[in-house]
Amino acid sequence: MTAHTQETSSHELERTWLDEAIRLATNSVANGGGPFGALVAKAGEVVAIGNNQVTANLDPTAHAEVSAIRAACKELGTFSLEGCVLITSCEPCPMCLSSALWARVDRFIYAADRDDAAMAGFDDRRFYDLFEKQPASRWPMSVEQLDLPNRTAPFDAWLAKSDRIAY
Repeated sequence: MTAHTQETSSHELERTWLDEAIRLATNSVANGGGPFGALVAKAGEVVAIGNNQVTANLDPTAHAEVSAIRAACKELGTFSLEGCVLITSCEPCPMCLSSALWARVDRFIYAADRDDAAMAGFDDRRFYDLFEKQPASRWPMSVEQLDLPNRTAPFDAWLAKSDRIAY
């Protein structure tokens, strides 16, 4: 197989995965969830899928990407998704992008973008703006650090733990 043929085959597989993510998102709407779908793939195979379950589970973190990441970690028996691709029906919001970074996925591919989502009433641009443009002092919530003498106790315990698993 030539490099061009391999690249074409890879792009076709990615398009198939994107179509699946879009199908998951569309089915999610029909089943009472939000219009977002995602999947995690590794070595050319789908490892896990997810759809938006925010209202169904009364969980504001149950976005499709987070759901797929959680399921993939469980399926693979690890918290690290190195070597994996996150495929989503829509550009990940800042929370989902952060989750993908924490999970260490190699890359993500998406179909619709943040402006498409905003047109449908899912306007996360204000969250992007919070992180990109505004200092924490202007966030819509109060952010305050209290200087307690034991503030590093959890980290001290972590560092003293000889059998800790680094991540």
